[in-house]
Amino acid sequence: MEESFTAELDRTDRKILRLLQDDGRLTNAELATRVNVSAATCHRRTQRLFQEGFIKSVRAQVEPQSVGLGALVMVGVVLDRSTPESFAAFEAAVVKMPSLLDCNLVAGDFDYLLKIRVKDMPDFNRLHARELITLPGVRQTRTFFVMKEVTDNAPLVF
Repeated sequence: MEESFTAELDRTDRKILRLLQDDGRLTNAELATRVNVSAATCHRRTQRLFQEGFIKSVRAQVEPQSVGLGALVMVGVVLDRSTPESFAAFEAAVVKMPSLLDCNLVAGDFDYLLKIRVKDMPDFNRLHARELITLPGVRQTRTFFVMKEVTDNAPLVF
């Protein structure tokens, strides 16, 4: 955590962030009561937290099984070249994949680590053949099917 970024947050801002991180459905009135400020002050502070980029978005976390996306797959990707151009081409293409949840440039055995949601193994096989191996610059992929999600999208501790 960068000190300069968090230095702009006082105790009340931090409490607002923690509460919204735990439950993004809190009304402004509920939030104001929990942080012990007026509704107007709470609204003003929350708007500032959005405007200054402390809060990226508020959205519902959908249960993957309920929409037929029960298989979570991690894919390590190695590119054929480690150049800014090859990275840019890969990134521009991979973000267009509807099943992609996360894409991270990593250090280690892979260039990128992808987090993908699909229906099942045959669905992933189709995705692999039609999309993954056709991404620009892909030399190798290593696939890991998640057997159990121990934790997902845990709240930040600050």
